[in-house]
Amino acid sequence: MKVPFLDLKAQYFTIKEEIRLAIDEVLESQYFILGPKVEELEKNIAGYSHTTYAAGVSSGTDALLVSLMAIDIKPGDEIITTPFTFFSTAGVIARLKAIPVFVDIDPLTYNIDPDKINEIIEEKNKNSNARVRCIIPVHLFGQCADMDPIMEIAKEHNLYVIEDAAQSIGAEYKGKKAGSMGDLGIFSFFPSKNLGGYGDGGMVVTNNQKLYEKVKILRVHGSQPKYYHKIVGGNFRLDALQAAVLMVKFRYLDQWSQKRRDNAEYYNKRFKDSGLEKKFIKIPEPIYKHSQDKNYHIYNQYTIRTQGRDRLRQFLKENGIGTEVYYPLPLHLQECFNNLDYRRDDFPVSEEASSCVLSLPIYPELSEEQKEYVVKKIEEFYHTQ
Repeated sequence: MKVPFLDLKAQYFTIKEEIRLAIDEVLESQYFILGPKVEELEKNIAGYSHTTYAAGVSSGTDALLVSLMAIDIKPGDEIITTPFTFFSTAGVIARLKAIPVFVDIDPLTYNIDPDKINEIIEEKNKNSNARVRCIIPVHLFGQCADMDPIMEIAKEHNLYVIEDAAQSIGAEYKGKKAGSMGDLGIFSFFPSKNLGGYGDGGMVVTNNQKLYEKVKILRVHGSQPKYYHKIVGGNFRLDALQAAVLMVKFRYLDQWSQKRRDNAEYYNKRFKDSGLEKKFIKIPEPIYKHSQDKNYHIYNQYTIRTQGRDRLRQFLKENGIGTEVYYPLPLHLQECFNNLDYRRDDFPVSEEASSCVLSLPIYPELSEEQKEYVVKKIEEFYHTQ
């Protein structure tokens, strides 16, 4: 049996006619850049995310970049974030010649640890040259970071907060939607996301009108009106074709996210019942230690910790099961950040996670037979050890 890590063809088959009609409508209009389709998507994403404003942009990476530009990040400014994330979180900081300041993660959720944010700020405050301006918490794998203490820290120290919710559209923290808690929030519409386009796309959401207006200006080369430039922006516009595709898929978003949650529950139960969870596997923890409030994990990835990760991954590959490692090397150990003078063991929780995390197929179209096969093969691997 084959179980791909992600099967977008299976998803496309269920909505093919709707997608083709939506694309044809754009082709008939010949309105390809921004315009009514993008505005419709922006309105829907803002409402869905419980924010007042939304601005469509060219990718999740550009959503982060334009958000930093909107808060006027300058060379030498320091931005606190996690080393256990996709590269763009720190890459956009470096592109503006600002400085990524990494903070280790919580071992249960893989999200940035608020206690360690406090520690680094206290340390920075001893240095009169410190220029911490912003915190970028990442809502990794579909689960929000622990936002209450992060927002309290930001308020105390007069810092901006940009939520990197690229993987977490629709996730909730204590009943609050991902993207709605910071000064700005960003989403990615990369094809593999719960809401993915047929190419790159992204969105910036906010409740701050001034920041929203600035993002809209920055995404069109900083022009307002057209051909008159008070600031330097970039070409960060969302295509109408992507917006049309996303509007079709948006109607199914909650349904698909719930199916991912159902698949995660299946894995959790099977791994617990088989005894693998205690002996060999640590399943995802969709909780916060000090909260009984509503937290909603959308499982963009179902990521386990495993013993013998690389051997297990090879075994599953040989048996037709796709997996992925998010992420094999934390950002503080990437060669391009050598100038930051971080060393191995600086962030031990992130480094340990990178050595043993493995993401399993979790997409909504997984069949019962495919899920059963994945579990059976993992059982077979460990029972023969």
